[in-house]
Amino acid sequence: MNCRPNCGACCISPSISSPIPGMARGKPAGARCIQLDEDDRCMIFGRPERPVVCQSLRPSDEMCGESREQAIRWLDRVERQTSPN
Repeated sequence: MNCRPNCGACCISPSISSPIPGMARGKPAGARCIQLDEDDRCMIFGRPERPVVCQSLRPSDEMCGESREQAIRWLDRVERQTSPN
């Protein structure tokens, strides 16, 4: 499955605890990654500096749903379920 154009849900909804170029402390859930371009595409996709957690996240029917909004809701729910707080 390929990413939906102009989505970026997986680069906004989840928290990332490892460093991202331009975000040394990672990012909190719901914050837009600095590496998203104006078309909501990852500018470091396929590069070694991309965080391992980002590399391991693959688009799927379950995660992406039928729309960006569904993807954000699914990812938000997973974020809440896996949060240590």
